[in-house]
Amino acid sequence: MLSSQRVLEGKMIHVDLDRVRLPDGGEAWREYVLHPGAVIIAAFVDNDTLIFEHQYRYAVRNHFIELPAGKIDAGEPHAETAKRELLEETGYTAAHWHHAATLHAGIGYSNETIELYVATQLTHVGHERDEGEFLEVFTMPLSVAVEKVGAGEITDTKTAFSLLWLDKFRYRLPRLGR
Repeated sequence: MLSSQRVLEGKMIHVDLDRVRLPDGGEAWREYVLHPGAVIIAAFVDNDTLIFEHQYRYAVRNHFIELPAGKIDAGEPHAETAKRELLEETGYTAAHWHHAATLHAGIGYSNETIELYVATQLTHVGHERDEGEFLEVFTMPLSVAVEKVGAGEITDTKTAFSLLWLDKFRYRLPRLGR
């Protein structure tokens, strides 16, 4: 990096523009989004059924099927974010948690990481949604969700990747009290 300037100071994200030296000695500009990071939760109500959300996403002006997820607050441990978001959005707590994977959402333009957690032995205690958060919570078998990814009905990248990861690699996880 030769120089850097903040071109957007948003409420959640920031955008920086850097002048950089290339390996061949040339110079170029790189603009990128600084994001606080997020979690996504695969919450199993039984061995094969997950909790999902259906919600409107303003940036793309459409409704999406997603796994519960949320932004990491400054200084908050990732596992605590996962527990907080599951409760806030779905009304569930979990007796067992496991960190399954780290995703890099958009390496060409952002530093965002998304931590995939698996939660089991759920108890419904009632949601605590943030003001202005409107979503429908429902369940679906993993196999049906994977089919929806293939059919183009689940297109949210973090959700699609997480579902395919679970379908292929869930055997690697500890039993988590199931």
